[in-house]
Amino acid sequence: MARVWTWLREDVWEIRFRRYVAVALAAVLVSLGVWGGMTATKENRSCAPGVVRPRGSQECVGVSWTTYAFGRPQFADTVRAIHRENARLEPGSYVTVALLEPFTATDADNLGDVLHELQGAYLAQYQANHDSTGLKPKIRLVLANPGATGAHWRQTVDQLEGMTKGRDRLRAVTGVGLSTENNKKAVKALTARGIPVIGSSITADDLANGQNGKDPFPGLARVSPTNTDEARALASFAKVSATRAFLVYDRTGDPYTRTIQRSFEKMLKGSRYGAQPFTPPTDRSKEGSTANVFAQITNILCDTPKSTDTVLFAGRHTQLRQFINALGARGCSDRRFTLLTGDEGSYLTGDKDLDPSALRDTLLSVRYTALAHPDAWAKDAARTGGSAADAKVLTDLLALGKRDKEVGPIGSVDLSDGQLIIAYDAMRLAVRGIRGASPTGGIPALADVGLQWPQVKGKQLRVNGASGWICLDAHGNPYDKAVPIVELTPDAHARFLRMAWPEGRPPAKECLPPS
Repeated sequence: MARVWTWLREDVWEIRFRRYVAVALAAVLVSLGVWGGMTATKENRSCAPGVVRPRGSQECVGVSWTTYAFGRPQFADTVRAIHRENARLEPGSYVTVALLEPFTATDADNLGDVLHELQGAYLAQYQANHDSTGLKPKIRLVLANPGATGAHWRQTVDQLEGMTKGRDRLRAVTGVGLSTENNKKAVKALTARGIPVIGSSITADDLANGQNGKDPFPGLARVSPTNTDEARALASFAKVSATRAFLVYDRTGDPYTRTIQRSFEKMLKGSRYGAQPFTPPTDRSKEGSTANVFAQITNILCDTPKSTDTVLFAGRHTQLRQFINALGARGCSDRRFTLLTGDEGSYLTGDKDLDPSALRDTLLSVRYTALAHPDAWAKDAARTGGSAADAKVLTDLLALGKRDKEVGPIGSVDLSDGQLIIAYDAMRLAVRGIRGASPTGGIPALADVGLQWPQVKGKQLRVNGASGWICLDAHGNPYDKAVPIVELTPDAHARFLRMAWPEGRPPAKECLPPS
C-alpha cells in the first residue's frame, strides 16, 4: 500500500502538478507579453500636462500651465516668465485667466501676432499681481490652444469649462485673435457656458453683441473697434468719395472680410463701378492663385478714369500683400493710387514677400487702420480718448522687464503692429471685470464677472488703456475707440499718421456712450 501511495504521489500527482504550474506560468508569461506588446505599440499622444494630440492630428492642443511652449522657441522666454509668476501665487489667492490663441500656427505672420499677444497678456498679469494697491484676487495665466486654424476649438472649450470648477477657478478667457469661423464658434460656446470672453484683436461685426439689438455672445467684451467703426474712422480721416473709389473684396469671405466689405460698401453708395471680387484659398495664409487674379484687377483699375484714385481692400494680409505687389507692377505706372484697408495691414511690416519696389513707388500709398501704435499718443494732439501717460505705463513696464529678472526676459519685443498693446489692454479689462465682481478681494462667482462690462465707463470706471480709453457700451463694445491711421513706409515700417475716431471726434472726458 505504501508503494502505491508513493507511486501516486511521485509519479502521478507531482508530475501533473508541475505540468499545471508550467501551463499556468506559460499563460501568465503570454499575457504579460501581450500586455507589454500592446503597451509598447500604444501611441502616447500626450504633449505636456493638459495638452494632447487629438486623433488624426499631429497638433498639440489643449490648455497648458507649465513651461511648455507648444514647440515654438520664440515663445519660450515669455512662457517661462508666466510660469515663474504663477509659481509665486499662494494657493487660494488667485483666479485663472486663459489666453486663447493659435499657439501652433505655422506661418511667420501669425506666430509673430501670437508672440506679441502672449507678451502683452503676461505684462498685464504681472502688473495686476504687483500693483502697489495690493488688490485681489491675484491672476494666474494659462495658455489655451485650439489649433493653428482653431479646428480643435470644441476640445479646448470643454477643457476650459472644466477649469471653472475646483482649484483652477477659471474666470475669464482673453485673446481669441483673428475673426474666423472657428473662433466665432469657440466664443459662442464659451459664452453659452457662462464663461466671460475678452476679445483683443477681433473686429468682425458678427463677432460682437448689439448688432440688430441682439446679444448672441452674453458675457463678451472687446477692446478693439468693430470693422464698421474702423471704416467710419477711416472715412473721417481720408474723406473717401464714392465717385473716386474702387472696391476689391474676398468673394467667399470670413467674419473679418465680410464685415469690412459691407462697411466699405456703405461708404461707396453711388460708386461708378462694380466691386471686383477675388477667391482666396480656404486657408487664407496660403498663396493660392490669387496673385494672377490681382494682376488682372490692376489692369481693370488702369482702365478707369484718372479721377479714380482710391482703392478699398477687404481681404486678409496674404492677399493684401499680393495685391500691393500687383499694384507696384501696374501698367499705368503714371497713375496715383491710395490703398485703404483694415487692421490686417499691420501684418505687412513683417512680410518678407512684400515687393520693395511697390513700397518705393511714390505714386502708391498704403494706409490702414491699426488697433494700436506706439507713437499714437506721443504724436497726436487729442486731449481725450487716451493719453501719453497711459501709454507710458506699458513702456515703463517693458523697460523694467529688461533690467529686472523677476519680470523678464520675454523675448524680442515689437510694438509696431499694436498686438502687444491691445493684448495688454484686453488682460487689464479682464482683471477689471474679475475684481469688480468681488470688491472685497475674494473669489468672484463666474456668473458675476461678465455682468461687469456695462459699468466699464465714465471717468472712474473706464480702463485707461495703452491703446486708448476703453469705455464699453451696454453690449460690451468699446465706444468711440481711438483708431490710429498708419501708413506703410518704403522700408516696410508702420508710420503713424493721425488718430481717427468712429464718431468723427474723440469722446468727451466723461466717456459715456449715448443712449
